[in-house]
Amino acid sequence: MLQRSSLGPAVLAAALSMAIVGAKAHDESKYPAWKGQWIRMGGIQWDPSKPLGRAEQPPLTEEYQAIFEAGLANQKAGGQGNDPTYTCIPPGMPRAMTVIYPMEIVITPEVTYVMIEYASQLRRIYTDGREWPEALEPSFLGYSIGKWEDEDGDGHYDTLVIETRGMKGPRTYDASGIPLHKDNQTIVKERISLDNANADILRDEITTIDNALTRPWTVTKSYRRERKPIWFEYVCAEGNHHIAIGKENYYVSEDGHLMPTRKNQPAPDLKYFNQTQ
Repeated sequence: MLQRSSLGPAVLAAALSMAIVGAKAHDESKYPAWKGQWIRMGGIQWDPSKPLGRAEQPPLTEEYQAIFEAGLANQKAGGQGNDPTYTCIPPGMPRAMTVIYPMEIVITPEVTYVMIEYASQLRRIYTDGREWPEALEPSFLGYSIGKWEDEDGDGHYDTLVIETRGMKGPRTYDASGIPLHKDNQTIVKERISLDNANADILRDEITTIDNALTRPWTVTKSYRRERKPIWFEYVCAEGNHHIAIGKENYYVSEDGHLMPTRKNQPAPDLKYFNQTQ
């Protein structure tokens, strides 16, 4: 016959207590309070201090400046230029941090998660002290390793320092089509912290090191906090009428017909539709 032991509840209570102690090992008071919804401040250009496009004065090499100019000319004629996101591929890093739609940041001891509504992008920033893997599987957002710093020396972390590698393309900095190098050897370094004068403003100093640049390019992005957010779902593919065929971008009209997007655009090759059955 089985007998109940009076030690059962005590053992259970002890186990729960140990679990709670383990959970408390993540001392939230050590980390900055970044809860809430963060909304982009400023426009969609990569450098928020300048107008979108050529006026941003990206420090491109001669080769990549020519690629940028060709893309701008294509956009002026009605095309998409160098910007690949019209097909709903994610913008990737560093462009993801323009935060077209809001983001949420969740801090844990080993990983900080940056969840961006646009294209359902999820960044994992590893803060567990790991080294870089010998091989990285390329991804649009890349692989991020971070560390926390206490810049003001008050015993609490206030700045997240991040390095991101292992990105894949195609990627541009913004909708004007400022290009990154096709070799995808981009390195992105960030310093994220709250504004010293306003705890509802977050700053991200972003430095991009890329072989399409003549020097590292640093910009600062800003986000304002909404403490009582309303989240919504954004699905790029829903209602997207753009179609890429070969190197051309076409548009599907409301009545379901393929349309050109610019004057004198050649029609797509229909050779597979003209075969004799």
